[in-house]
Amino acid sequence: MSRREAGRADPRLVDDVRSGLSSAAPDRADLAVAVAASRVLGSGGVLRATDAVHAQLTGAGPLQPLLDAPGTTDVLVNGPGSVWVDRGRGPERVAVDVGGELQLRALAVRLAAAAGRRLDDASPWADARLPDGVRLHAVLPPLSPGGTLLSLRVPRRRAFSLPELVEAATLPPSWAPVVSALVRRRLSFLVSGGTGSGKTTVLSALLGLADPADRLLLVEDAGELVPDHPHVVRLQARHGNVEGAGAVGLDDLVRQALRMRPDRIVVGECRGAEVRDLLAALNTGHEGGCGTVHANTAGDVPARLEALGALAGLDRRAVGAQAASALDAVLHLRRDGERRRVVELAAVTASAEGALVVVPALVADPADPSAPGRTGPGWPLLAARLGGPSALERP
Repeated sequence: MSRREAGRADPRLVDDVRSGLSSAAPDRADLAVAVAASRVLGSGGVLRATDAVHAQLTGAGPLQPLLDAPGTTDVLVNGPGSVWVDRGRGPERVAVDVGGELQLRALAVRLAAAAGRRLDDASPWADARLPDGVRLHAVLPPLSPGGTLLSLRVPRRRAFSLPELVEAATLPPSWAPVVSALVRRRLSFLVSGGTGSGKTTVLSALLGLADPADRLLLVEDAGELVPDHPHVVRLQARHGNVEGAGAVGLDDLVRQALRMRPDRIVVGECRGAEVRDLLAALNTGHEGGCGTVHANTAGDVPARLEALGALAGLDRRAVGAQAASALDAVLHLRRDGERRRVVELAAVTASAEGALVVVPALVADPADPSAPGRTGPGWPLLAARLGGPSALERP
């Protein structure tokens, strides 16, 4: 079966199987029985037909083989005839037939429904997590004049360990004891970077270093963090219906998390008013909290937090005072082609005027991922927070 044909099943076979099923959400075994009853096929044919029918009925149709392929991080559809896949090297165009606009729209609507979201002319976009963990974003015409748009992000099925981050050149080897101490000493920190830079991957790995006795409260818009930790409690935001009713935001969930006996509060992505509640929590005895934030550089994090604080009604001085007291460090990541790297570890403090300042403590060598890089002016402050020279040697 060619890639163009992968995920496509004979429409008549799909109709026969659908009419023979008693469940609207059949498992693979039920599908195999229905396929075998509908056609005379060998064992190999039944397996191939079952995969194709499963993709058409409950999966992503012709896109499913791309999502299942090892190494895929994103599948992007820019209307009929334009399918792209990112396997870690950036988006590459692939020859996959998703049908015409009607078929593509029907696929988007079915995927949104599987995630419990409405997608139609009255609600022309959807952002959700599919049952298998894939992150879905869909937009319908006329908002997208070129046709229905689909963005599918494949989550990691397991977290990287710290040694694996080092082996993948994501983290300089000499920095491993520093980030380990960051978690062990219960410092509060943010992981910053651009879209697709690896923020969630690194944060998941660091959460795996937390004491197994810690109770981690994860607050996310869409569940993407997969820490290797025995005690994880998840809270996930809920979007409103087409009238806007029933929405539950991250700020609401952070407040609920405070009442659930957390040892560490983790916000998957700070991007709105929830930053006010997170900073308040970290200032009231909840040590070891963390999260991710979009920023171009570590030095841009204060401006980003000030912008988010403004959404919650906080002025610049209030954000600076809260953040300087609540946060200890920032880890910044950058994506260079196929490589995602931690390029800076910075200390968070306040200036003499009370403004929030992020001071570089460790800066990676841009040419050699395995090199220790250089120390910056923030290193003495960060080292003191990590326990001083007796607990941590200078990298």
